[in-house]
Amino acid sequence: EAQLVESGGGLVQAGGSLRLSCAASGITFDDYAIGWFRQAPGKEREGVGCIYTVDDVTYYADSLKGRFTISIDNAKNMVYLQMNSLKPEDTAVYYCAAAPGILSKYWSSPGEYDYWGQGTQVTVSS
Repeated sequence: EAQLVESGGGLVQAGGSLRLSCAASGITFDDYAIGWFRQAPGKEREGVGCIYTVDDVTYYADSLKGRFTISIDNAKNMVYLQMNSLKPEDTAVYYCAAAPGILSKYWSSPGEYDYWGQGTQVTVSS
């Protein structure tokens, strides 16, 4: 059974950095899209970025390019989300999710993903 577990969330001051981790098990890590999403209270879940395990190609939400970086360690079945220059509006629960194959322009659609982690809270204080 596929399982995704996020870690690394916490409280950070504005301007600080955090690195979130997503540990994947129960899936063949050679041809998946691993997405990061976030959901703030009262808002819809939004796509942060995505990485393809087959070639490490990444996609990001336009508003987050330059501050957030996704990386992968295929040997460990781990995906990371490095978040820099954090702002209070980045406060949300962050989730990783997995979908088989290539999603193309649909990478940011939560409905495209089959497996989800439980989420990790990120709080950015001003």
